[in-house]
This record gives sequence, C-alpha cells and structure tokens, in this order.
Amino acid sequence: MTTAHAPGYHSPALLQVSHCFLFPALLMLTLSHTTLAADRRHVTEPTLPGAICTTLTPPAENLQTALNHCHRGSTVRLAAGYYPSGPLRIPDGVSLWLDKGAILAASRNPRVYDRGQQRCGTLDAQGEGCRPFILITGTGSSIVGDGIIDGQGGQTMTGSSETWWALARRAQATGLKQNVPRLIEADHARDITLYRVRLRNAPGFHLVIKQSTGVTVWGITIDTPASARNTDGIDPISSSDITVAHSFIRTGDDNIAIKAGSGGPARYLSILSNHLYAGHGMSVGSETRGGVSDVLIKDLTLDGTTSGLRIKSDPSRGGRVERVDYQNICLRHNRRPVDIDTRYDIHARGHDIPVYRAIRLRQVSGEEGKLVIKGYDPLHPVSVSLDGVRFSAGAQWQVENAQIHVGHGGVSPAPLGIPASPPIQAQQCDWEPFPETGRP
Repeated sequence: MTTAHAPGYHSPALLQVSHCFLFPALLMLTLSHTTLAADRRHVTEPTLPGAICTTLTPPAENLQTALNHCHRGSTVRLAAGYYPSGPLRIPDGVSLWLDKGAILAASRNPRVYDRGQQRCGTLDAQGEGCRPFILITGTGSSIVGDGIIDGQGGQTMTGSSETWWALARRAQATGLKQNVPRLIEADHARDITLYRVRLRNAPGFHLVIKQSTGVTVWGITIDTPASARNTDGIDPISSSDITVAHSFIRTGDDNIAIKAGSGGPARYLSILSNHLYAGHGMSVGSETRGGVSDVLIKDLTLDGTTSGLRIKSDPSRGGRVERVDYQNICLRHNRRPVDIDTRYDIHARGHDIPVYRAIRLRQVSGEEGKLVIKGYDPLHPVSVSLDGVRFSAGAQWQVENAQIHVGHGGVSPAPLGIPASPPIQAQQCDWEPFPETGRP
C-alpha cells in the first residue's frame, strides 16, 4: 500500500521552445523515467491497543503520573469527559487512548509551556519559547481513539487579554514571531502512531513530526478555523518513512507541509487517500535546504484550499526537491491549483537556490485558477511531467524556466508552446463532507 512505482511513459517527439516571460522560459516535450517514491514500510490500518494500564475519569489531574507508571506496551485510557491539562510527555512505548466523548484540553496558561526564559505567550524574533502540549520522543508510542485534543487557540490566554491566535495576528502586523505551543510534536521519535483521534484549535501547528522515522497517521481529523494564522495541520520535518492516510484536514495554514531544514532530508513519504479543505494546500516547503525526495501523494481531494499542489521555497532556504509523484488528484475552488514556485519570498536573498526535479502529475483534475510552474532561472529550471492533467478552459498557466514533459494522457489546457492534447475525460472524484468535530 505504501510503496508504489509511478508509471513511466514515452513521449512521441521532442519539442524545445523558448518564450519570454518575466524570466526566460524553457519548455520541453521529452522522456520521463520510472522512479520509486513512497514510505518503504508495508503499512496497514492500525488497531486499537489491547493492554490497558489504567482507565481514568475526569478530571484526571494525575494524567502524567498515570502515563509514567505504565509499562511499555500498555495504555492509559480516558473515558468520556473533559480533561484540562498542562503539557504532557508520552513515555517510550506507551499509548494514550481517548474514548469518544473525551476532550483533552490544553492549558491556556503560557507559563506552563515556557522553556525557562518567560517568552511563551509573547512576541520576539525567534518564536521558539514554548514547549508543545504533547511531546513524543521515544519508540513505539501512540495516540488513538475517537476523542478530541483541543488546543484552545481561540481562548484567552491566562493572565492576558489576547488569545493565542490574536497573538499570532499581532506578530504578523509587527514583523515579529509569536511564541505559542504546538499541539503535538514527535521529536527524534520512531515507530509512532496516531489513529482516529481528532485535533482542533491548536495555538500553532497541530502535528509536527521532527527528525523521526516510521510514523503512521491514519484516520485523524484536524479542525481549526481558516482565520487562525500559522496553524499547519501535519508537518513532517526532516523525517523518513512517514505515512499519512485517510485523514480530513481544514486549518488556517498548510494542510500538510513536508519540510527539510538543517535537521536533514525528508524522504520516503506516502500521503494517501486524504481530504483537504480550508487551508493553504498540500505543500512541500518552504524549508527545503535539507532536501525533499521520494514522495507519493495519491488519491487526494483538495476542496477549497487556496493553493492546491504546492512546492514553495526561495534562495534563503532552498534545496533539492525531487521524485515527488502526484497521482489521482481532484481539486475544486482553488485560487492556484498548481503552485510550484522557487521564489516563495520575492525579497529573499541567499545562495540556497531551490532545484525541483522529477515532479510528476498524473491524473490530476481541477477547475479554474492559476497553474504556476516557475523555476529559478534558465540554469535551474523546474522539471515537471504532466500526464492526464485536466483543468477548466479558463485555467491560466504561468510557466517560467521549466522543462515540461507531457505523457500520453496529455494536458488540457496546454501551456504555451506545448501541442494541444485530445479531449481528456474527467476523472471520478470522491468529494467527502468534512466530519464535524463540534468545534466552538
């Protein structure tokens, strides 16, 4: 399920055409090659834990103690009810199970998340002053069940007149960074599972997977208002062998964002059968300095995301992005259904030029909007394959410094300089209503 070969194709001819856009453009009709891209594990749907260490009822003020006393391979279970809590750490090999009707609510007090410099809940130039609400650092831990983890990002912080989200908006206005907690962070973890749980109202990012290996995210729901700034859904950062499957995400920033900074590459990821709603789309970047490669994104719907299939970086944080395969993708109500750009911040300066190679779009359909493919310059073009790519006639291509490879499935409408394809049959799209979480 999580390893797949992207089909190759042979184009019938070679066409090279130069055009004058804002930057010189290079378009080519040529040969594509088969590659392997995906999580290298064989991943199937997780199961709920069997060994229960203890079952708690509200208010369960001893939750961290209960987690610490559980042996590896056992589970703390929360019965239905409301559980206010400060920051938690899931021990090595221990699971947290939230029953349906259980709400684990993050504290609104910045002091409990502070890293020791009294910066959490304030603005500064770094934005790194808060610990996450839930931290996972070991091996074999999981968070499962049909309950809710609520970050309370829209609630007023203790000792302040602002909410976490209002703080983020003030940061935007002042050019500073907000110090807010992430909801869940897996940091240098291994063999981690999140299954069926519902995450909502994170003060910052919902789920960060940082320098971790072997993480399965299956059947979760993320629900936060589109107006909540910097509330990414799922961010795998410098991690490998990651599967995100059968999940529903609407949020105020990137629905999913694959990143690679100074912590190393992000590679071997499978993004399978997910549904994305309000948010900034299915993103790679903007941090790509560590390199992003071998990514399979398949059977995805993007319903109302501002961008759709997005790769973003710039010379201040760029790197190689290669072997990213998009297969069976449905888009609607998007401003930029395809948004592949090497100048994410047009004012950015640096020497880390983004290079995107072997980007493949196969069986992708959408409506109107801007279809952007922009390489950095003629020496650093974007290499993209289009095979069975169909948008409405009003969709507009913006192509600069790009090598466009067209397969037998064709592309419609065709970018300037590419021969028009025969009519392409629209694919069947599985548009699912968002599963409401009762978010206030």
